[in-house]
Amino acid sequence: MIVGSSLRELRQRRRSVTATKKITRAMELIASSRIVKAQAAARAAMPYTLELTKAVSMLASAYDLDHPLLVEAEKPRRSALLVITSDRGLAGAYSANVLKLGEQVRTYLEEEEGQEVDLFITGQKGLAYHEFRGREVAASWTGFSESPSARDAKTVADELVKRFLTPTEEGGVDEIHIVSTRFESMLKQTPRATRLLPLVVVDDDGKQEAPASANGDEPLFYEFEPDARTVLDALLPLFVSNRIHTALLQAGASELASRQQAMKSATDNAQQLIEQLTRQANQARQAEITQEITEIVGGASALSESA
Repeated sequence: MIVGSSLRELRQRRRSVTATKKITRAMELIASSRIVKAQAAARAAMPYTLELTKAVSMLASAYDLDHPLLVEAEKPRRSALLVITSDRGLAGAYSANVLKLGEQVRTYLEEEEGQEVDLFITGQKGLAYHEFRGREVAASWTGFSESPSARDAKTVADELVKRFLTPTEEGGVDEIHIVSTRFESMLKQTPRATRLLPLVVVDDDGKQEAPASANGDEPLFYEFEPDARTVLDALLPLFVSNRIHTALLQAGASELASRQQAMKSATDNAQQLIEQLTRQANQARQAEITQEITEIVGGASALSESA
């Protein structure tokens, strides 16, 4: 009876693990299909990002204009920290890595810089993390972590720019920092922290330089109408929104890649467990058959002896 009970339990566990494997395999395939779209969206946004960066870089450097989004406070007293996480779980350590880096940045700003930190969160995971610890969140946005749109980025950017332009005495902030994940490859996603405001306009290599002309000989200088200051007023909010949109797109691709890896690992582990349970079930079945044969032979021997 003990062997039979064990065999039934092993078969039930194997059926349960097989059902789980089907789910993880389906989630792996879904993430694999969606990540192609996420990468395509990030690539499609890159030309606009590069041209906008060139124009803003030219305005900010060549014309030496004074703008509120470019001016650094002598002694910052309060910072806004935007942490980009996921809306759903089952993505490995994706959200945990971002939240860990966010904790490090918050600790540094509070203890080393002596600043107050206002938290701004995107993603249900980040919101739940801070609410569980009883921390006040200044603003949060959820529901678009896998496929953020330009409108979502503008909503976030408008709130952050509004806080930055508000005097510190009235609840504004002196700096805005962003913690997100950069998509390096399908196997590597790197959490990183950057200062969003005040702006330091750089190219992708981190160098401040004027955009090159078509033939590459001399820097290209633009002519602006009606004037450089008016154009800068219009471009800087677009630049901030674009930076946030880029970060959201990179984070979305990273989330899907991390989920695909996590689900593949779960599927492989389930397959190994199914094979292990199958071997154990076969051994239990063999032991059960052996026991039945032994009982039959023993019973036959007893009958023959009694006769």
